[in-house]
Order: sequence, then C-alpha cells, then structure tokens
Amino acid sequence: MTVEPIRDKAQIRTLYNQLNQSHPKYAMIFKFGINTGLRISDIITLKVSDIYGSKKQFKDYLVLTEQKTGKLKKIKLNDTLREALNIYIHKQNLELMDYLFPSQKGGYIGRIQTYRVLKHSALTLGIENFGTHSLRKTWGYWTYKLSQYNIGLVMDIFNHSSQSVTLRYIGINQDQRDQLYDMVQL
Repeated sequence: MTVEPIRDKAQIRTLYNQLNQSHPKYAMIFKFGINTGLRISDIITLKVSDIYGSKKQFKDYLVLTEQKTGKLKKIKLNDTLREALNIYIHKQNLELMDYLFPSQKGGYIGRIQTYRVLKHSALTLGIENFGTHSLRKTWGYWTYKLSQYNIGLVMDIFNHSSQSVTLRYIGINQDQRDQLYDMVQL
C-alpha cells in the first residue's frame, strides 16, 4: 500500500483535533509534519533548543541535517506552527535541552509508536492509505496547490530529481486520473 497525502482540509483539522484531545504530543508531531514537510525521523529527534533561542524565543530558522540524505535543511516555521508549539511546550513544561517529543522511557518518542498512534486515529476517521509519510506528502500536496502549481519549488525542497517523481509522490497523477474518470460518463 502506498500512503497518500490528506487532500481534504476538513479531514486535516478533524484529525488534528482528535489527536490533540487524546494525544497532544502526537497532535504536535502531526502539525509539525504537515507544516514543514520533514520526514518523521527528523521531527521526532528535535530538541526544544532547535527551535528556541536561550531566552525561549523562536529562532529565525530551524536548521537541521536530514538523517536520510545528510543534507542541511533550513526551515522558517510558519505562524500557525509557532503558536501551536508555544502552547505545547509550555503545557508540557519542556526546557531548552529537552526533546520536543520525549518518550516516557527517556530519549525521544519512537517512529513506530508514532506511526501506530497516527494510523489508528486516521483509521477511526476513515482516512485510508495513511502513514507517517502522509504528513510530508500532505505538505507537498498543499504547497503545490497553494503555490499555483509550482512543482519546481516542491521538487527542490524534496530534493527530487524530476517533476514526474514529485507529482507521483504527492499524489497529483492519481488526482488527474480520477478527474479523467469523472469526466468520461458515457
């Protein structure tokens, strides 16, 4: 099964709200992923000090080295994400050197546990073909749509080698196929 982006903004809001009621940590991981396009392996290892300076104010950029590619990534966190992070960090009483998503056993939350919680919540809402990679794909899908179909931008951020790879990755080719099947009604 290939995971897909979430193409419906109402589903995104509903999933986030459901997660936030029962699992605030996972809700924040979800919001972080759909607002940055980072892989789950890069999100769960973040520390508070990666986003906050010494006086607990946001840094201008989140700068990290991607685990998969080893490439440096510089991300400007948007206002929606900053607001949610502020609330989350204060409610969780996190300090600068703490992991942003701490595990109860110490260290940071696991990738597999994150998958389980997010997948379960998505299934209860009837969201199919969902996995942790859906967060990254959702960001790509909505960035493509909201940037007026600037595939080069999304391709560059994802470090893809071709536009066709990026279009397939964010599920646009499937959307186009679906539209064709809807158009032909003989």
